[in-house]
Amino acid sequence: MKIWYSCKVKHNKELDDGMLKQVTEAFLLDAVSYTDAESRLYEICERDIRGEFTVTAITKTNIAEVIHHEDSEKWYKSKVVYATVDGDSDKEVKINTYILVSADDVKQAYERIEEHLNSMLVPYEIPSITLTNFLEVFPYNPEEQIPSNLKPLNEVVEK
Repeated sequence: MKIWYSCKVKHNKELDDGMLKQVTEAFLLDAVSYTDAESRLYEICERDIRGEFTVTAITKTNIAEVIHHEDSEKWYKSKVVYATVDGDSDKEVKINTYILVSADDVKQAYERIEEHLNSMLVPYEIPSITLTNFLEVFPYNPEEQIPSNLKPLNEVVEK
């Protein structure tokens, strides 16, 4: 299961008129821990941001899935509710799950979520879709370089 972290970075951004303005931007990262999220965030910021920056927050999110479409830059968080039967008590239990989807507007976000969930066998509802302030989403990439001080588990020998 993926763990998504919401990260906020404060830095100076050059405006169109040449003035510098301090801004706080939000990113979403897929990472295995807070340390991994912070490390990846620093790599991303060093690459993309000119000048000094400060990581102001890293928090776990309740996002279960991310649906990315290259043609959209806005990110919408949707709440999807579906019902299942509890095996022990035979009562109906409602389960909330949160999906992040890239879309140009709320209607397109709804349509993309519907398309993504069309193979789901249980009935579901989408009670809310809200625009987020995420500037960019960075999923985990297994092709990324492993740091030189770490070894794969299969190479470690117990003593």
